[in-house]
Amino acid sequence: MSDFLIDEELLAAIDMGSNSFHLAIARVDHGEVKKVASMSEKVQLAAGLDENKNLTEAAQQRGLACLARFVGRLSSVQSSRLRIVATNALRQAKNGQEFIQKAAEILPKPIEIIAGREEARLIYLGVSHTMANSGRRLVIDIGGGSTELIIGEEFEPIHTESTQMGCVAYTKSYFPDGEINSKAFDKAVVAARKESSSIANTYKAAGWDTVVGSSGTIKACRQIAVNMGWSDEQETLTREGLEKLKEKLFKFKHVSDMEFDGLKEDRRAVLPAGVAILYAVFDVLNIDKLVYSDGALREGVMYDLLGRFQHEDIRDRSVQAMVGRYGADVKQAERVVETAQNLFNGVAFTLQLNSDDSDLLRRAAYLHEIGLAISHSGYQKHSAYLLQHSDIPGFSQIDQNHLSHLVAYHRRKLRHDAKLEVWKIGGNKLLYLCLLLRLAVLLNHSRSDEMLPAIELTVDNEQQWKLSVSGDAKQWPLLVADLHDEQVQFKHWDIDLSIQSEQFIDSL
Repeated sequence: MSDFLIDEELLAAIDMGSNSFHLAIARVDHGEVKKVASMSEKVQLAAGLDENKNLTEAAQQRGLACLARFVGRLSSVQSSRLRIVATNALRQAKNGQEFIQKAAEILPKPIEIIAGREEARLIYLGVSHTMANSGRRLVIDIGGGSTELIIGEEFEPIHTESTQMGCVAYTKSYFPDGEINSKAFDKAVVAARKESSSIANTYKAAGWDTVVGSSGTIKACRQIAVNMGWSDEQETLTREGLEKLKEKLFKFKHVSDMEFDGLKEDRRAVLPAGVAILYAVFDVLNIDKLVYSDGALREGVMYDLLGRFQHEDIRDRSVQAMVGRYGADVKQAERVVETAQNLFNGVAFTLQLNSDDSDLLRRAAYLHEIGLAISHSGYQKHSAYLLQHSDIPGFSQIDQNHLSHLVAYHRRKLRHDAKLEVWKIGGNKLLYLCLLLRLAVLLNHSRSDEMLPAIELTVDNEQQWKLSVSGDAKQWPLLVADLHDEQVQFKHWDIDLSIQSEQFIDSL
């Protein structure tokens, strides 16, 4: 089957937001993503975070029940054409992994927890593909647990930021009983001003031509303004309209009393908090008006997925950017990449490794030396830290965790207890990739383009690996010694590495 998505093929995205879960199914038509079905449910995952930042059992069950209903709509979508992303609530949840494991029994694909800036990038991608190009944009997306603010041009974000203010989280903090009063509202506004003021100078200096709002909160505010006659002739949400919405809110004592034409029931409880956040952002960034876009995170996820199939993968651009940023030796990285790929090809079938695993190994091979920018001593640990804690466009937190562990064990001794750690993170596949990267790096210790011996890696079974080396071992005395040491390290992870060559056997 072709790796390319062709016209008339389906793809889908599930966006597990802090307030609502969304499913979008789309058809690819001449490079454009045309939505054919969608489904949204208010789950309020963020409201289910207890005082210790653990998801309550009730919140988990709401989420799992919703995901089960979504899966019922996905029978016509191949799992390779589906992405499932989770945002702020699962970023914060200390027991998020517990929920993910439960969800894995329902879902055809693993959940990807994405970092705040990655969420912002994908939101911008969704907005930019669903609007006509109009110069430089400021995009605002108020979610349940966080608010993303992005400045970009055409399809490229310039500044991305994810702030800790969301309509569910703020409802919980400032409107817990559903009561509406100016004192609670002002407290929420002050908190949102403080949160957004950290980016104000940078964003104002960058400037923008238009302001675009996306997602449910801004959609509700704008729709109310239009229905109440508070918008302008272009049906944009103006500062004056937002002020009138705020004043109207104060006429109600409780969210259950609110009467707004066009306000959906599932938006009612979080509207005061959403208005407070938007009011603060308007104030801090001196915004006069914004237009609304239907594009948001789930559309961005689908366009990002489409790019991966069309070999326009943002992840590869990010890898090359990191190589450049940290001044890694490109030639050496490419040597290791080539060797790693050759080794991978020899064992992929037997070890049940797929193209995603190949991509992960390749990216780790490019990035394994970035820690040298910090220090040569223990640089693999520095590389791992950078990969774990950087905002890397296109990568989920799980992706970064896998990359981090791959490069962490590409040199020095392999502890037996580290095997269990790696296995817990990525199973046997990640273990095998760690060992493949080690061999690829070891075989290129000379850091030169001098001819290496012909090398072939095969596996008899998962615990029995065979490295066939041709040529006269006397030409590569250091390689012989290194391979001998590596046999010992492989043994620590319960794998027998045999070296098949008369010369090598004699010398070992």
